[in-house]
Amino acid sequence: MRIIDLSVALKNGIVSEPPHMAQSITYSDHAAGAKEFMEIFPGLKREQILDGQGPALERVSLTTHNGTHLDAPWHMHPTMDGGKPAISIDQVPLEWCFSDGIKLDFRAKPDGYLCKADDVRRELKRIACRLKPLDIVLVNTAAGGAQEQPDYRDRGCGLGREATLYLLERGVRVTGTDAWSWDAPFSATKKRFAESGDASLIWEGHKVSSEIGYCHMEKLANLDKLPPQGFKVACFPVKIEAASAGWTRAVAILPD
Repeated sequence: MRIIDLSVALKNGIVSEPPHMAQSITYSDHAAGAKEFMEIFPGLKREQILDGQGPALERVSLTTHNGTHLDAPWHMHPTMDGGKPAISIDQVPLEWCFSDGIKLDFRAKPDGYLCKADDVRRELKRIACRLKPLDIVLVNTAAGGAQEQPDYRDRGCGLGREATLYLLERGVRVTGTDAWSWDAPFSATKKRFAESGDASLIWEGHKVSSEIGYCHMEKLANLDKLPPQGFKVACFPVKIEAASAGWTRAVAILPD
C-alpha cells in the first residue's frame, strides 16, 4: 500500500491563524534533559549519562482547532440528531474515522463560493461515484495551495447547508476540507450577512449537525495528490475528554 499524509504540522509562526488561536511550541533539548535527570536523581552527574545527553521534549500551547483536526458535533451545536445531546470528540464512534474516501475537486470554485447540493451532485457524476454510508468525503479547494499564507483564511470555497445535508442524508458522517473552515471563509460570510441581515448564513454548514450529527476535518493537506476514489482514509482524533475537537494525523491509504 501507499500512504499519503493529509495533515499539516503544528509549528511556531503560523501567520494564517487568527491572534486568538496563536500557537506556541517551546523546545527543550537534550542538554536541558540531562539537567532535569540530575534534579530527579540526586547524586547523578552529567558524565554518568550517555554522552551527557538527557531526553528532549516540547511544551505546546494551542487550541484543539489548531493544525489538522477533527471537529466533533459538540463544536457545532449543543444538540445533534434533532435534539439529542451532541457528542464530544472522545465520544465519536471510531467506525466513522476509518472508511473509504471520496475526493471532490472544487479547486476551480472562486474564493468565498458556497457550494450547493447541485455542485456536489455534478462532481459525483463526473467522477462516477455513488455515495454509501460512512464514506469519508474530502473537498479539495483553492485554499490547499495557500496554506501558511496570510490570506489562507480567505481562500477556497465552503459547503453550505444544503450541500452538507446532501452528504449526510446519504450516510456520510465524516467530511474534510483543505480550507481553514468547512463553511465559506468568514470574510465572504460577513459580506453576505451585511447585505442580507440573515443570520442563518453564519456557519450554515456547521449547524447542520444539529439535524444530523457529523464530524469534519479542517486544514487538510495534499488533497491534490489523491484520486477521486479508490483509497481509504484514517483520521482517528486524539482522545480529549469533553472536547469540541481533536488533532488528527489524517492519512490516505492507497493500494500499490
